[in-house]
Amino acid sequence: MSQLKRWQKHYPPEIPTSIKYDEKPLFAFLLENATRYPDKKALHFMGKEMSFAELEKQAKKMASYMQSLGFQKGDKAAIMLPNCPQAVVSYYATLMAGGIVVQTNPLYKDRELEYQLKDSGATFIICLDILLPLVTKVRKNTELRHTIVTGIKDYLPFPKNIIYPFIQRKQYNMVVKAEQSEDTHLWNYMLSHSSEDFTPVEVDPLEDLALLQYTGGTTGYPKGVMLTHYNLVANVQMCDAWLYNTKHGEEIILGVLPFFHVYGMTTVMNNSIMTAAKMVLLPQFKVEDVLKTIDKQKPTLFPGAPTIYVGLLNHENLRKYDLSSIKACISGSAPLPVEVQDKFERVTNGKLVEGYGLTETSPVTHANFVWDKRINGSIGVPWPDTDSKIFKMETGEEADIGEVGEIAVKGPQIMKGYWNKQEETEHVLKDGWLFTGDLGYMDEEGYFYVVDRKKDMIIAGGYNIYPREVEEVLYEYEGIQEAVVAGIPDPYRGETVKAYVVLKKGFETTEETLDNYCRKHLAAYKVPRIYEFRDELPKTAVGKILRRKLIDEETEKKLQKSKGKKTV
Repeated sequence: MSQLKRWQKHYPPEIPTSIKYDEKPLFAFLLENATRYPDKKALHFMGKEMSFAELEKQAKKMASYMQSLGFQKGDKAAIMLPNCPQAVVSYYATLMAGGIVVQTNPLYKDRELEYQLKDSGATFIICLDILLPLVTKVRKNTELRHTIVTGIKDYLPFPKNIIYPFIQRKQYNMVVKAEQSEDTHLWNYMLSHSSEDFTPVEVDPLEDLALLQYTGGTTGYPKGVMLTHYNLVANVQMCDAWLYNTKHGEEIILGVLPFFHVYGMTTVMNNSIMTAAKMVLLPQFKVEDVLKTIDKQKPTLFPGAPTIYVGLLNHENLRKYDLSSIKACISGSAPLPVEVQDKFERVTNGKLVEGYGLTETSPVTHANFVWDKRINGSIGVPWPDTDSKIFKMETGEEADIGEVGEIAVKGPQIMKGYWNKQEETEHVLKDGWLFTGDLGYMDEEGYFYVVDRKKDMIIAGGYNIYPREVEEVLYEYEGIQEAVVAGIPDPYRGETVKAYVVLKKGFETTEETLDNYCRKHLAAYKVPRIYEFRDELPKTAVGKILRRKLIDEETEKKLQKSKGKKTV
C-alpha cells in the first residue's frame, strides 16, 4: 500500500473511501427535504419550532423579495446574525436568488465590518436591529444598497416575544426603532409582502461560489475564502458518510457553534438540511443554557470545540442534567485534550473524537473514526477522497514517516482561492495541494498528528518547542480548566515559554507547584518559565483561544515598559 493511502486500511466497511458527490446547488437539499418531510421540524429556537415546509416557504419569499430589489446572480449578501431562524432563512434565500453569502460576525466592530463589506463588495446585509446603528455608520463607505433588519423577538413564542424587548433594553441599554424605507427593510414586512415565486437561477455547482468565508485575521487582514456549492456539498456528504450510524430524518443536532463560522455552518446547518435532521439553535454559548437544552431537547449530535466541552464539564450543576442522548461529537477548531475527551465520554456515554480542518477546506479534512479505531491525541485520518501529505519545510520534499513537516491536503472540499488575492492564493495552493501552515506528522498506520501552527512554534535556546505538547501536560493537572502556551521575547533564549492558566472554580495553586509538576512530565527546555493566572482567556466565536492576542499583549507591555524607562 502506498504511503499516501495507508490510512484506508482502517476504514470500516460502512465508510467508502470514495463517494459520488451530488453536483447540485446547496439549496437543492432544502427543496427536496421540504417535499420529502414537509411536516418534520427543521429547527427549534427558544421554544418555537419551524417545519421544513415553512422554512422552504420563508426562504423562497425572501429570495423573491431580494430579487424584486435588484439582487442578481453573483451578488453578495452579508449575513450578520447569531444562530437564529433568520440566519438559516437568509442563507438559503441568498443561494436560491443566485447570490453569494458573506458570513459576518455579529461581534465585529466598525473597522472590521467596514473592511469585510468593502473587500467582498456586498450589496445587501441582513442584521439584527441592535446592529443597525453600526451598519448605518459604515454603510456610506461600502457598496451596500439594502439592509434587511430583524430582531430575536421575531421568532420567539408568546409571551417571550412580548418580554424580549424589555430584556434587550436592559442588556444593551438601547432601543432601536427601524422603519421600512426604500433601502431599509423590516423582516416581517418582507415576508408578508412577498410571494414564493422567486425566479430560479441556473447555478454551476462546480464553478459558482456559494460562500465568501473570511478567515479569522488574527494576523493581518482577514482573507475571503471562496467556496463553491460543490465544495460545501462534498464536505457535508463526507460528514454524513463518516457518521454512518446516524439516520436521515431522525437526528437532532445541537447548534451551539456559530453559523457565521464555517465549522458550525457545515456540521450543524448544512448537515441538518441535507440529512433532514432537526437543528436546535442557541444564539450564544452559555453553559447553563446548553446543559438545559441538552436535557430538554435530547440532541443526538453535538459538534463543538474543546472550550465548549471544558465549560460544560466544569459547571457546578453538571450532574443535574441528563446528557445521555448524545451519540457523537466531532471536536474541531483547536486541539482536544485527552482528559476532556475521556471525561466527556464518561458523562454522556457518547463518542467524542477530534477532527481537523480549515476555513479553506469547507472545513473538515481529517477526523478519528467515531465508532472504530481511533488514536487519542491524533487528528485521525483523511476523509473520503481526501489526500494528505507531510512536506519538509526546508526542502519541500515529502517527509518520512514520523518526521514533522507542513501538512498539505487535496480533495473536493478545497477552496477555489482567496477573493481578490491571487498572490496569497498561489502561496498556499500548489498543484492542487493546499499547504495548511500547520506542522504535523503521519505515523506508520496513516494517522496524522498536529504538533502546532508553523507560526506558533517556539524556538527557545535553539530548541523547537510545540505549544500543544506543553498544553496537553497542563490540561492533565487536576486544577486547570484552560491553558495556553506562547513564546514571548527573551534576551537570552530568543523566546521563552509562558503559560496562561485559568483554574477551576475554588481551586488554588502556585507557580512553584506548576513548575514542579511540569518538570516531572517535560524536558527542562519545554517547561514554562513564566505562569500567568487569569479569570478567562481571549477566544474566537467558536472558542478557539487567541494565542496571538496574548503575544501581542506581551509585545505592547514590553513597548510601554521601554517607553517608561526612556522618560525616567
